[in-house]
Amino acid sequence: MCESSAQSMSKCTELTLNRDAVIDTDRISNLPDSLLYHILSFLPTKEAVATTILSKRWKPLWTLVPTLDLRDNRWEKPKCFKYIVYRVLALHIAPSLRGFRLTCHSPCNSFHLDTWIHAALARNVQQLHLEIYLDGRPDDGHDYKGKDFKLPSSLYTCKTVVVLELRGGIFLDPPPSFQFPSLKILRLSKIIYGSMNSILTLISGCPVLEDLSVVRVTTNRVISFKIKVHTLKRLHIGFKSYKPEPPDYNLEIHTPALEYFRFSGHLRNIVFHEKLAHLIEARVNIYAPEDWTRVYEIYYGDRVFKLLRALNNAKFLSLFPGDKECIAFGSIYPSMFQNVVRLNFKVTPSNWHVLLALLLVAPNLEVLDLKKDYDNENRLCWMELPDAPGCLSSRLTTFNFDGFEKLDHEVKFVKYILKEARALNTTTIKIPAKLSKEDVFETLSMFPGLSTTCLITVEKGSRVPYAP
Repeated sequence: MCESSAQSMSKCTELTLNRDAVIDTDRISNLPDSLLYHILSFLPTKEAVATTILSKRWKPLWTLVPTLDLRDNRWEKPKCFKYIVYRVLALHIAPSLRGFRLTCHSPCNSFHLDTWIHAALARNVQQLHLEIYLDGRPDDGHDYKGKDFKLPSSLYTCKTVVVLELRGGIFLDPPPSFQFPSLKILRLSKIIYGSMNSILTLISGCPVLEDLSVVRVTTNRVISFKIKVHTLKRLHIGFKSYKPEPPDYNLEIHTPALEYFRFSGHLRNIVFHEKLAHLIEARVNIYAPEDWTRVYEIYYGDRVFKLLRALNNAKFLSLFPGDKECIAFGSIYPSMFQNVVRLNFKVTPSNWHVLLALLLVAPNLEVLDLKKDYDNENRLCWMELPDAPGCLSSRLTTFNFDGFEKLDHEVKFVKYILKEARALNTTTIKIPAKLSKEDVFETLSMFPGLSTTCLITVEKGSRVPYAP
């Protein structure tokens, strides 16, 4: 009797769940077309097409979604992808395209690529993303050495494109005269350039450009270029090399309206020709050469401080100045950082002196975030902390240290911050699993001169690995 009753209740519960699922499905299906188009626009086209099996209501929806996201992969037969793309373009009837993404990682014929890009341009595409490797995408960590894909000339006559992203084995050689009147965001990643003037020619035809990202593999042909855009507000530069000794390059930048700057990679000669009076945020992540010598040390130090001199108006500064030995003479900074209110710094044994010197020239700093990049090979580069009061910003209110391991120099630094930052009200210390929260908290609480208004929190969760 009890067993029969239990089975009945189980069936009732199952029916209720199924009914609720139907109701939920109906709720989605009953949404207006415009909202369903918007939802489907976030899916790759392959997945958007798959929704046709849900019901008759869903069958025509994908054909009117204002975006197409067509991606192949290296494990898919090229012929299959080609037929799929032509079929999608034939069935898709949206009069205009907000976005068109074409990703070809497997070998493909340039004739078909031209045809597909033409189809997007004919529908007044606004966001165009192309990642193309005619001879197939190389494995990670390797340069593309295959055949270049030259962009169709019709692209340079497009008046509607607002966002243009080019990646991979695409050959950029724009005509001397053209214009992208609507282009505001341009992203170029690991593409091939026809000449040292290719980028300058391209951006010269972008009168309203605001956001530019250029990621280069410095082994591919052109290694010197200019960026001259008076309307530019955001700039990201990335230089990467798969060679032990990265080649030299020269980059000249004319961007007087710049507000956000980001650099990552191997640093060579970067020159800003105008003062960055409007700069809000700067993020710098420098890769040190593998073949590190004293000559490189001095050379890199000069380049680091030359770059920082140009960025000294930033309010928010994120800095990782390299991880090989001591970077030149970190105790001497070229200028004051009067405007910096927040500093994010990735610290290693070899760059403590750089951090300490920077704190002495940032009198208005309010937030200090330290992230420890674990390294037990490089020698410790340290400078003595000043004894005189007033050397640290009197406005420092927040101090975060992720990766604290209770090493002698780390304890000395935290002690200095807690003592000298008289306005400090929040301190968060993240430690690895090998340390005890109670033990670390007790150590910090014992420091003399600690502010009674400062809240100290010790948390576990740092990703600093255990060093045996």
